[in-house]
Amino acid sequence: MVQNSGGPAPYIYVSTRLRVRKAKLLPPEEYQRMLNMSLPEIIRLIGETEYQKEVDELGTSFEGIDLIEVALSWNLAKEYQRVIELAPGSLKEFTMAYLRRWDIYNILTILRGKMQGMKEGKIKEVLIPAGSLDRTILDRVLAEENCERVADALKIWKMYPTLSTELSDGCAIGSFARLENELYKRLYADLLQIARRGVKGGNQFLKFVQLEIDVKNIKTLFRMRGDGYEEDAREFFIPGASFSPEELQQMNQMTSRNEVIDALLARIKAKAIQVALEDMRTEKSEQEVDAELTKTQLDHMEQLSKINPFSIHPILVYLEKKKYEVFNLRAIARGKESRLAGDTIAKYLVI
Repeated sequence: MVQNSGGPAPYIYVSTRLRVRKAKLLPPEEYQRMLNMSLPEIIRLIGETEYQKEVDELGTSFEGIDLIEVALSWNLAKEYQRVIELAPGSLKEFTMAYLRRWDIYNILTILRGKMQGMKEGKIKEVLIPAGSLDRTILDRVLAEENCERVADALKIWKMYPTLSTELSDGCAIGSFARLENELYKRLYADLLQIARRGVKGGNQFLKFVQLEIDVKNIKTLFRMRGDGYEEDAREFFIPGASFSPEELQQMNQMTSRNEVIDALLARIKAKAIQVALEDMRTEKSEQEVDAELTKTQLDHMEQLSKINPFSIHPILVYLEKKKYEVFNLRAIARGKESRLAGDTIAKYLVI
């Protein structure tokens, strides 16, 4: 296990570099300022931040919201690749494993875009080649004409067996919800396996993965209850953390929200999550519950990164916060383009 009081030079180096990177992320007050700006003003402001290089490079080919979309995607992908290069030893393996979730995001984005009849260029704007599937592979997949050809182009992908099993049905019914569920279950099963292999620092990585599974499952549970979903929901839950899919299904069938929260609190160990659950006893909306849990997860990860400064935690907390910075900027830009009020946009931000 990595010691908290010190660490080899490479671990100290990456921890220091990531603290500097994290300090450059936009502060909450900057988002509040953007909410009172017009879209052209927001684009100009983003072009003066850490995204300046991408905005300048792409400014001759794109404009307006398209420029922001592509610049944010390029910056995020490049930043993730830089972090992989920085990470030493086993931390590199954990980081690369964590980033495989972007493969799922990219493939589902391509499939859904094609299903909706979107042009290849518009789909490509929002792809983030930060996982194991690089830009060349994604371009090849994007050029395929149908579901079968998409699967054929991804035979080298680690998750091809899951994709090939579920893709045809998804294409036939016009929904990839089941495919998405199965891909993420496979991803987390792989992450748990990697964390438990006995590699140095694996215990910290395991805690992160299990925390994320718990948060995802709790979000899914409240979403199901909000939608009044009374059928068997076990397939929507991810095994491997505090609760089995069967236990979560039982909670979904409970009568009151307080009963569900009591059942969750009996097993959840993370203090930050416990506090968030207590706060949910009021009848908050699905959107509010989702945002509350996301913010709580980030705060808990921040605490873990301070307790274990020479572990995977500082890397993961930076990757997550960088992701949500891009998420927030996209939400603001899209909201402004749709002429939404600042108060409405603010509800979707993770600050």
